[in-house]
Amino acid sequence: MSQHPQSNTAGVSSEPVQEPSWLDLGWVTYVKIAFLAGLIWWIFREEIHTIVNRWVTDSSWSHGFLIPFFSLYFLHQNKKNILSIRQFHPSWIIGLGSVLFLLVLYPVDVAVLKFMYGKPLIMIATIGAVVLFLGGWKLLQYTWLPVAYLFFAVPLPQQLYFQITNPMRQLAATVSTMILNLVPQLEATVQGSTIDVIYKGAPLVPGLDVADACSGIRLLMAFVALGVAMAYLHWRPIWQRLILLCSTIPIAIVCNIVRVTITGLIYVLWDPQYAQGIYHDMLGMLMLPLAFCLYGGLAWLMSNLYVDEAGEQKEDIIVRRSLASVKEDLK
Repeated sequence: MSQHPQSNTAGVSSEPVQEPSWLDLGWVTYVKIAFLAGLIWWIFREEIHTIVNRWVTDSSWSHGFLIPFFSLYFLHQNKKNILSIRQFHPSWIIGLGSVLFLLVLYPVDVAVLKFMYGKPLIMIATIGAVVLFLGGWKLLQYTWLPVAYLFFAVPLPQQLYFQITNPMRQLAATVSTMILNLVPQLEATVQGSTIDVIYKGAPLVPGLDVADACSGIRLLMAFVALGVAMAYLHWRPIWQRLILLCSTIPIAIVCNIVRVTITGLIYVLWDPQYAQGIYHDMLGMLMLPLAFCLYGGLAWLMSNLYVDEAGEQKEDIIVRRSLASVKEDLK
């Protein structure tokens, strides 16, 4: 009678591994989260209302509505790591101390310091401090980015906003003027952020003004936020992530220069009515796909230039050993 070999997988369970679920936390945990969320909202309710109102009334910050959803998605990406924490170890010294310090600093900032931009930053820092206090450093390790990402939803103060937009307007006007001067029979000069154009010997009145809406700050803030998200979600070496992250600023600036230049060409060579109003806004919206194309091209270039030398060396060593073993067998 022939004997059948025993199966090596007899002791291995064939049941699929169950995917962890957020429901595993239990309803008690969600009640605690809801209570803490309500408490944070009550403390910072005026600041939250101000931020949301800015999202509604200022189109430069309308992307703020998407930021909390991105934060939740980042949190979901770390679901396995968060749910794998067997026991939370609250940080009583640094965590609780940070929460108390920030809760005291907030009314001091409101009544004494009156640093308006500091209030939303204190709110975000408080959320991180609460996570550290209740969940410890292990939980903060997996949640710091979703918390810090909320920074992109906070509108900049007007003074800082002007300090950023004014140089960007002047840069876009200067570079666009250089490009416009390449057009035959067109002479362009720049004064600050205004481009004066003489075409075929006749000056065009009024001049082309690079307004705040054309400064590129809207594209810059939105694209930097999305760039951080893409650098985080797509695995690649840390140096590539840093390059992609740093590239978001020059890419946004280049796209804005393209926008101002195209607007100038439409204004001079076609019809001024197509360089303003809804047409102007549509052209601005088209710059975001252009920015993604440039960003994607840079990411593709780095992915194809990067060679895993260690992997290739390991593969060569394996092949040499296999050939040597064959020669030994032939002897």
